Amino acid sequence: MRRRDWKMIINYIGAFLLIVIGLALIIFKKNLIKIVIGMGVMDSGINLLLITIGFRAGGTAPIFISDLKDGAFFVDPIPQALTLTSIVIGACVTALALSLVIKIKERYGSIESDKVRRLKG
Repeated sequence: MRRRDWKMIINYIGAFLLIVIGLALIIFKKNLIKIVIGMGVMDSGINLLLITIGFRAGGTAPIFISDLKDGAFFVDPIPQALTLTSIVIGACVTALALSLVIKIKERYGSIESDKVRRLKG
């Protein structure tokens, strides 16, 4: 395999590991802050996967039409646009989730999901 192929495989493995680690944090942790961190880790893994899918070695950015030579090709801009959108949405979701954790702490006095679930009122 070429060196370039190994880099792609490493990116896919890294993206998969980030997604699995984030999902494990969301499922197995009881602290709400750790769950929010797990959401961020999983979001990073999905972003890495999107960027890796859209990468083409030797490709030119689709903006630079004047620099285009014979036999040159463009990198697909759709995964880049989706990733940029995902980063903005991920930041907003993280901010909202952390504000909800603050309100839960104020209301119930705990950020452990088991304790909050058992409380009534």
